Amino acid sequence: MKHLKTAALAVCLTATTAAAQDIDLPKQLSWTAYGTGSAGYNQSVAIGAALQDATGVNLRVLPGKNDVSRTEPLRQGRVQFSATGVGGSYMAQEGVFDFGAENWGPQPIRVLLANNGGAINLAVGVAADEGIETYADLKGKRVAYIVGAPALNVNTEAYLAYGGLTWDDVERVDFGGFGASWTGLIEDQVDAAFASTNSGKAYEAEAGPRGLFWPPIDPENTEGFEAMTSIAPFFVINKAMVGATIDGTDGYQGAGYAYPVLTAMESTEDDLVYNMTKAMVELFDQYDGKAPGISGWALDKQDMKWVVPYHAGAIRYFEEQGIWNEEAQAHNDDLIARQEALAAAWEELKAQDPDDWTAAWTEARKAALEEGGFDVTF
Repeated sequence: MKHLKTAALAVCLTATTAAAQDIDLPKQLSWTAYGTGSAGYNQSVAIGAALQDATGVNLRVLPGKNDVSRTEPLRQGRVQFSATGVGGSYMAQEGVFDFGAENWGPQPIRVLLANNGGAINLAVGVAADEGIETYADLKGKRVAYIVGAPALNVNTEAYLAYGGLTWDDVERVDFGGFGASWTGLIEDQVDAAFASTNSGKAYEAEAGPRGLFWPPIDPENTEGFEAMTSIAPFFVINKAMVGATIDGTDGYQGAGYAYPVLTAMESTEDDLVYNMTKAMVELFDQYDGKAPGISGWALDKQDMKWVVPYHAGAIRYFEEQGIWNEEAQAHNDDLIARQEALAAAWEELKAQDPDDWTAAWTEARKAALEEGGFDVTF
């Protein structure tokens, strides 16, 4: 038996070595990620360790505290890739919020792979003592708004839309940060706040005097979900198995989205992206299980029709694996056309040099999307 185990291990190592020899990457790679201690950072480090062991490639992970600080090094070419979220991918593509500033604009972001783990949801949790059972029940309730965190607030707005509500239907309570909003929920300063279901703050709320409840998203409520995705089109219906009040149960029927998302700029060399994608897929077994939630990087969990286009180098690898089809290509082409329409509108507006940049870009962006027949979000 010992001999058989040794032989099996040798076969496994030989296969891994063979796969690694086919991966052609520079010996030094850099990418940005969320701050140290975050799921995105921990997963990036685990992926880097697998790369080092299998190929000798050294992956340097640069933590960034917000979407701009993660995207700026990518835009300037100081890193090849970024393990980011919807802010640094979708909102950067759209040129909205911080990316709508005059020194930014819509970015030609491309995706390699995304973590679609599905173990957790990203949702608006409510204090259990309020008797709130649905998102429609938030009408007139106190809802947290995080100053300077548009991605969080858009997500909250999407959940309100699912319940047929807007910010005008609730009492908005401003907080200076994510943690403060959940402390506010625990201390009865607010009744609802947004978080991932496995957030430490959510567990604190569960154990706190008010308790915690996650109102469900009904997969049959297509009208409500369409209203939700009209605000935040990156959400997907999902049943979470991990999180506060969820652990050890049959799960929480709600919604979530990809996190982290591995991105590059459109100008990044196809061969580099191809080999990075190949490494992520073919070394998956080497990093799977090495960080919480990391299993979502598996090839069979990829969404080929997401809201940000895939890079040509990644598509080449997907075609080799037989998982890229005409429908996915048509969707990708449409997303690229959307990016090009936004970029053209941005350059045209820059030439006009308006006094009120924010207002002018809001109008120009909307007009460009409508003219191109694209959905208008934000």
